Amino acid sequence: MQKVKVFSRKLLKHKYLCHRIHQYAIPALHYTTASKTDADLSPMSLAPGYQPQQVEQAYWEREKKQKNLPNDGARCKRGSFRMLLPPPNVTGSLHLGHALNATIQDVIARQHRQLGYQVEWVPGTDHAGIATQVVVERTLATAKGKTRQELGRNAFLNEVWKWKEEKGAGISEDLRKLGCSLDWQRQYFTMDQNHANAVNVAFEKLFDEHLIERRNSLVNWSCALLSAISDIEVESLDIKEPMEIAVPGYTQNVLFGRIFDFAYRIVDSEPQADGTPEEIVVSTTRPETILGDVAVAVHPQDPRYIKYRNKPDVKLQHPFREDTIPLIFDLAVDKEFGTGAVKITPAHDKFDFELASRHKLDPIQVFNSSGHILDTYTEFKGKPRFEARDLIVDRLDALELLRSVRSHSMQLPFCSRSKDVVEYMIVPQWFLKCKDMAEAALSELHSGRLQIMPPNFELDWDRWLQNSRDWCISRQLWWGHQVPAYEARDANGNSCWVAAINEQRAREKANVRLGTTDLTLTRDPDVLDTWFSSSLLPFSVAGWPQENFRDKYPLDLMQTGHDILFFWVARMMMMGLKLTGEAPFQRILLNGIVCDAQGRKMSKSLGNVVTPQQVVQGASLESLKGELQKSRNAGIIKEDELITSSAGMSKMFPQGIQECGTDALRFTLLSHNIKHHFINFDVSTCHTNKLFLNKIWQATRFTLAAAKSLGIALQEIETMNSATLSMWDRWIIGRLAETLTICSDCYNNYNFHMATAALKHFFYQNLCDVYIETTKHAIKNKTASAYVNVATLTTCLSWGLQAMAPFTPFVASELLQHLPLNVEVKLSHYQDSKLEAEVSDIVQLCQNVRQVKSRNQISKKHDPKLYLFAQNTEAEGILRRHLPQVQILTRCTGVELELLNEDSKFSKKINFFSTAGALCSFGITMNNEFDASQEKQELMLLANNKKLKKLVTELRNYRMRVDNEAFQLMADKETQTHFQNKIKELEAEIENLKHLAA
Repeated sequence: MQKVKVFSRKLLKHKYLCHRIHQYAIPALHYTTASKTDADLSPMSLAPGYQPQQVEQAYWEREKKQKNLPNDGARCKRGSFRMLLPPPNVTGSLHLGHALNATIQDVIARQHRQLGYQVEWVPGTDHAGIATQVVVERTLATAKGKTRQELGRNAFLNEVWKWKEEKGAGISEDLRKLGCSLDWQRQYFTMDQNHANAVNVAFEKLFDEHLIERRNSLVNWSCALLSAISDIEVESLDIKEPMEIAVPGYTQNVLFGRIFDFAYRIVDSEPQADGTPEEIVVSTTRPETILGDVAVAVHPQDPRYIKYRNKPDVKLQHPFREDTIPLIFDLAVDKEFGTGAVKITPAHDKFDFELASRHKLDPIQVFNSSGHILDTYTEFKGKPRFEARDLIVDRLDALELLRSVRSHSMQLPFCSRSKDVVEYMIVPQWFLKCKDMAEAALSELHSGRLQIMPPNFELDWDRWLQNSRDWCISRQLWWGHQVPAYEARDANGNSCWVAAINEQRAREKANVRLGTTDLTLTRDPDVLDTWFSSSLLPFSVAGWPQENFRDKYPLDLMQTGHDILFFWVARMMMMGLKLTGEAPFQRILLNGIVCDAQGRKMSKSLGNVVTPQQVVQGASLESLKGELQKSRNAGIIKEDELITSSAGMSKMFPQGIQECGTDALRFTLLSHNIKHHFINFDVSTCHTNKLFLNKIWQATRFTLAAAKSLGIALQEIETMNSATLSMWDRWIIGRLAETLTICSDCYNNYNFHMATAALKHFFYQNLCDVYIETTKHAIKNKTASAYVNVATLTTCLSWGLQAMAPFTPFVASELLQHLPLNVEVKLSHYQDSKLEAEVSDIVQLCQNVRQVKSRNQISKKHDPKLYLFAQNTEAEGILRRHLPQVQILTRCTGVELELLNEDSKFSKKINFFSTAGALCSFGITMNNEFDASQEKQELMLLANNKKLKKLVTELRNYRMRVDNEAFQLMADKETQTHFQNKIKELEAEIENLKHLAA
């Protein structure tokens, strides 16, 4: 046996890990490095196959023991690395989007621990004001038949806290099951005492600097929730033609997708030629808001209305009010919309609100907070807005003002939480002025201090922040941070608003403002927007407003989904700069949205929503439907959603979901380019990756069995430098070196999909399918080379699994217990491009041979013999060096080699033939048991003809490229040489194929 020792500590080219890497991997990977006896190294200590549940259970048992061991991971002083896990909402269990986000950060955290950093990765959950209140209201309505108003605020909030305790604990457990190595001692909830104090302090500071003010303004309003909602909670339904839609609060569906033309008659105008009053016809999709019209607007250059430009004051008679409204001119009016004349209802339309503000027109409100007509309009008072629509249209018809009703495509805004059609309402709200803060956030990017990955989102950062408007930060909910603002009134009726962290402080401020102690205080019952709370997280979880927060601030990386770049990430930047004077992070990594295998967003209506644990543990179709039924019974989803979801589940998973395990889930999620806009997740791919992990498992068992048969203690393997390595030993170590280099580069630029692809190719194609096969004969016969083969396998498995560990911590931890962790090898010495190309050609040859055998159902019983026809003497020399490996990899009983020429003695004997690149051609002969039917031979000829056409086409394309004048001028010498060599190789392969077919 050759002694194996090492002296170099280089891992990657220009990349170094800390001295004795395994010491710093222990806390993250939970390896065991105790010395083992030969009996302990028996392959029977590993199960016959990879079983995820048992592997994960064993991991957690080791984790419990690990907590009692001293942590020596701080010996490598690399400093700290800080991240914050975007807090999942306490509305339910984790979904695949959460799993992607958490896995990305966990891989980053584990890699940094391997490099010796002290990782601070903070977990937490978000109270999710609207989302949580809605789901709890639904469950209460189903379970107790009561509304929150019937329960009362305090009783309802008690129910929400119960929900939070249950769901929050489930989320934390799901994150643990995913293998997330979070700093659980710092776990937070956005409604806990420390964070609530930070929210109150932030509000007070911003209020006192006059950045927060209370005013009446137009907001997105949900009549079902009786609250303002954020832009992110407003979704649009694209309506192409009239369609009925279910709206909360209505017993019948409401028809949308129509436009109505009606006439406004001009006051004091001359009758038209036919004797009818002069009028202007306006077009609207919302006739129910006619009651609040304050003007009709046209474009000043619209030829249809230019005659009114010279008139000093054009008045229009309102059909349902005693007053008149003006005709106004504005460049913002779209001449192509309808008749070119639009009604202006500033109290219920964003465009109208801005236009009316420019023309100093006062808004007139039509609906109350629940969407019913105000008592001001006697004829329609108390009617729901969409019932009033039909009544108003009928009344216009009766007044002979309705001109037409026709189909019209439109974007219908609706609330993603309540599914109610959004109403735009002017209500008193708290607003945060964002202009100056947005400019500061922009300067972070423009100065180069902030990096956004992928960089195409820099345009979004610019667009959103340059057009930043005042932020409505109040919500008319019960669940959330109550606004720390108090209205103070004195005995004379004077009043003012003050902000303070408590009532005593508010009273002191009010005393100063009103000049008296004789006053009453009333706290605003509204709560703050959840995004306001979460915008403080980078510094609130560090302890702000306590000054020692800077010990754990700022973050090193902010990683989250691209869909909340503005709603959360940009606002964290604005608030961090404003309240701490320092940016909360300097790097932003954005990932895409997880969709199903067909690229559809996951939703209940499609029935394509699956949880991470359903993928990990597997689930029958019955259990999948059972979970949907539980959600229906709890009131979380509606009956129609249950029906469509069940149908979707049956279509997507007719056989249920096979058990995949956590490692396969993690590996699959990061096998996609996370920077793409959408990530299509396929459960079947996840199961395939479970089989891939089993392949590594079997490779480890093979190595352990081989070591036992040779009497080798793997833990004694220290180096490869003193061993005499064969070409194939050097090749596989070279492939390992390249794989680890790719992984290192991919960690640095977050191209995890390239790292997983490299690892999969190395373990699957290079190590298992090729190298292990070439070692079996030597190991079985215990030849001298077998000892080096086992050492080489051990080295590849050890370093390869350590590179895999951030992606697949459970299986890596299990297998690395059986392998030495410090097999030091100067990997860069084994990166040989010439050897790589040579072995690659041999492997490609073997694959071509196996394809022919498979296509013709040639098996071992047919005694297949392989004949190789080298293109030239150089190719003959290459092939002769690898004949034993070719025989093994092609599974042929014999291999013979000769130059291909007119005198080739083998060429007339072969049954089937083909080419294998420019290196050689080959043929296969079988014994008499093989039925070499005419049909099979014709199929072989057909396959070769198809291959010949492909080669000819490829050759033509290369020649056209080389003959191109631009290519000759612009391509460097190396590229031109590569193309010329490729042309020669294709010409040779075509000639060989024709020669064999002759």
